[in-house]
Amino acid sequence: STQSTGGHIEVQIMGDQYGDVVHLFERDCSVQRRHQKVVEIAPAPALSEALRQSLVQDAVTVAKAVGYSNAGTVEFLVDKHDNHYFIEVNARLQVEHTVTEEVTGVDLVQTQIKVAEGASLEDLGLLQSNISVHGYAIQCRVTTEDAEKGFQPTTGRLDFYRAAEGAGIRIDAAVAGSGAVIKPFYDSLLAKVTARASTFPGAAAKLNRALQEFEIQGVTTNIGFLQNVLTSPRFLQGKVNTGFIDQYPALLKTAHGHEDIHKISRFLGTVAVNGPLTPLGTDIPPSRVVPAIPKVDVSKPLKGWRDVLKQQGPEGFARQIRSHEGLLLTDTTWRDAHQSLLATRVRTYDLKNIAIPTSSLLNNAFSLECWGGATFDVALRFLRECPWDRLAQLMELVPNIPFQMLLRGANAIGYTSYPDNVVYKFCKQSVDSGMDVFRVFDSLNYLDNLKLGIDAVGAAGGVVEAAISYTGDVSNPKKTKYNLDYYLNLARQLSNAGIHILCIKDMAGLLKPEAARLLVGALRKEFPTLPIHVHTHDTAGAGVASMLASAAAGADIVDAAVDSMSGLTSQPSMGALVASLAGSSSDTGIELDAVSQLSQYWEIIRTQYAPFECTATMKSGSSDVYEHEIPGGQYTNLHFQAFSLGLGGQWPAIKKAYAAANRALGDIIKVTPSSKVVGDLAQFMVQNGIQTEQQLVERADQLSFPSSVVEYFQGYLGHPPGGFPEPLASKVLRGANQIQGRPGSSLSQFPFASLKDKLEKQFGAQNIREVDVLSAALYPKVFDEYMKFKLQYGPVDALPTYKYLGRPQAGEEVKVELGHGRTHYISYLGKTQPNAEGNVDVFMEVDGYPRTISVVDTNTAKSLVQRVKADEDNARQVGAPMPGDVISVKVKEGDIVEKGATLLVMSAMKMETVVKSPMDGIIKRLLPKVGDS
Repeated sequence: STQSTGGHIEVQIMGDQYGDVVHLFERDCSVQRRHQKVVEIAPAPALSEALRQSLVQDAVTVAKAVGYSNAGTVEFLVDKHDNHYFIEVNARLQVEHTVTEEVTGVDLVQTQIKVAEGASLEDLGLLQSNISVHGYAIQCRVTTEDAEKGFQPTTGRLDFYRAAEGAGIRIDAAVAGSGAVIKPFYDSLLAKVTARASTFPGAAAKLNRALQEFEIQGVTTNIGFLQNVLTSPRFLQGKVNTGFIDQYPALLKTAHGHEDIHKISRFLGTVAVNGPLTPLGTDIPPSRVVPAIPKVDVSKPLKGWRDVLKQQGPEGFARQIRSHEGLLLTDTTWRDAHQSLLATRVRTYDLKNIAIPTSSLLNNAFSLECWGGATFDVALRFLRECPWDRLAQLMELVPNIPFQMLLRGANAIGYTSYPDNVVYKFCKQSVDSGMDVFRVFDSLNYLDNLKLGIDAVGAAGGVVEAAISYTGDVSNPKKTKYNLDYYLNLARQLSNAGIHILCIKDMAGLLKPEAARLLVGALRKEFPTLPIHVHTHDTAGAGVASMLASAAAGADIVDAAVDSMSGLTSQPSMGALVASLAGSSSDTGIELDAVSQLSQYWEIIRTQYAPFECTATMKSGSSDVYEHEIPGGQYTNLHFQAFSLGLGGQWPAIKKAYAAANRALGDIIKVTPSSKVVGDLAQFMVQNGIQTEQQLVERADQLSFPSSVVEYFQGYLGHPPGGFPEPLASKVLRGANQIQGRPGSSLSQFPFASLKDKLEKQFGAQNIREVDVLSAALYPKVFDEYMKFKLQYGPVDALPTYKYLGRPQAGEEVKVELGHGRTHYISYLGKTQPNAEGNVDVFMEVDGYPRTISVVDTNTAKSLVQRVKADEDNARQVGAPMPGDVISVKVKEGDIVEKGATLLVMSAMKMETVVKSPMDGIIKRLLPKVGDS
């Protein structure tokens, strides 16, 4: 019991060849992992003087009894009653001798050499009466070990190594520096760091400061753990024993101070070798032209519609909208415009740069649509940035204009139904993070799905803007399914649900000017106090005319995008609307010059997204949208895919197939995710040579339909107006059950607490916030990949867009701002050719310091033999816990093993590790053999 609860005290002795022995006082070596010393202190801070004298006298007595000569250490265990027990004598100079040298002023290395040469202690002036202690010294062993993984050694190349320095700091280093390779065959020690001060707390503080100054990249170290030890109240009281680390597991949870900039450097190095790490739409490189940011007066705080919302709440906010003279505008540039034109790829970096000018120049705007829809998924999946951070950062920069988002009703911002508590929690967190106005829609106008979103936003305190998803043509008497009566009846039900704003969401640009006059006019007549907001796309080129007609018919708000981000499948031109209404009763209150200034910025920034530019294939709008009814964003994607695959000549046939698929499904509302169902069925029809809906019905019994189509007929999206068309529904379902009612109503409550525990274990508690748990609940696989990328490459959202989407150019410097005043400069200098293992050395400079990063050339590596790695997400695959040599294999294929059974034994850095089975099972495949590394 003393071994795990007592203190480990050792006494430094020195004996000569003439029978004389002295002690140089004691060291406290109680901070240990697996009974190996990690931190050493001289003198022991909590030792009574009586016990000290007893220990040093016993050490000298033992040494004299055996005629000991040379430096040595006599080791003892001390229990809580101050009883001490002899362990052993280490007949050598130990790693921790530095602390003794610092407090006694005796050079132990030089002394033992002279003793070996025949000098006596008296000759050297080492009389016991002359030896005394001055102050305190603490030594830490900086090792390449991961404290959070049981101190497993890590191997690899030191991309960068910079040690600390300063008064009272001593470094005994074991590596050459940057570029050194840490192999699994030797001790994991990188450096011994010793701090000396007049007091014990002073020495601890000085040593902690020194560790903060260390920069080591390329391998994991124990520095964070050591800092936790040095700042622990228990340690600073000197009350530690050999079980200290086990008793305080929080010591193992470490923060990583300098890693972000080095991870970003690795990202740039990897891109230099292998190209962009996000899939690109085309081979067109991003422009490197940086736009000028409009200059605005920031000396005075700006007031806007968000102030009205804060002061009067959602209900008062809605009343103020109705009483406002003039037409209000929502700017979609930050969301739907780039979703339609640039594959949703606009990054937070570029939004932040234009945020303050937007706050000033569009001060009178109703809202900025900046979130929701596809932006959440794309931010995590392709941009490798957190959508919650985007919202919070933009909110800080734009305090006066309300933020608006697109909420897919019961689907939140996903493509499927979620448990109710997920939707409610998402809306509450969104409001807390800065979201104001929620445009709630459902892809089938299914009222039950809409009501869940409405209730969740209302409960969160947000502004509920319920959307009627528009399709058909209310100005065409031949189109009777979606006529005025249909939309008025839906609006009545939404109004009764307690909404604040009514929206007409025309996602394909089907709302012709006359249809806008009829629909908006009818809604205004029936709902005189309810604000009306109109959204459209400019696919046919009639968007401006339709919005002007909407305004004339009584709309309060319309959507537009700044000129350089408008048109085609985006929203109508804001500048055109502003100019058209200037001086009229519908004046927008926005200056045309203000729109132009913002447009100039976006015109340049848009060129940095050249790999995703829709105009690479789409050269104009298309009025045949009134026939095929493809939504704006989907139109862009399908058009791009067709031309990218060399099927540009078949584009007219694809559009006709889309129209036929829509009719076959019952002429449905088409917006994500229902639009995907239509698109999938259209492609399926083209692949199977089916040209009409009649042919589809005739062959349906023999076809294996896409899963999205089957799930649509099963009711996973809800129920479409008019129900599911027969006989196609029965032929697709083939007896499968159909969901009755709201799809998500039967789902169990989502277990957020257990998901948080899982994520903290997987990625570290310090890396998981409440918003991250929500992201993982909504997009589990996408979030998992995002976190792995982030932990490997850091906050890449701090890089300019052309650096994220393109290869760095030699000699080019990039400024990286990481917040809290941390500004860094990275230069890419060049790279070598791949070596025999497929590795490329990338030469960089970070904050003036050169460093070399080794990157695997993925093209070269494909031809090399590599070890198969275990899938971290498959518990049945057992991988090596660390690099090392296989010294023993205990099983063979076909063996039945129990949980905890030994599979093999590995050796690395003087430590053997037993790999055990995580579960009961049968060995299906065994890859390693003895001698493998």
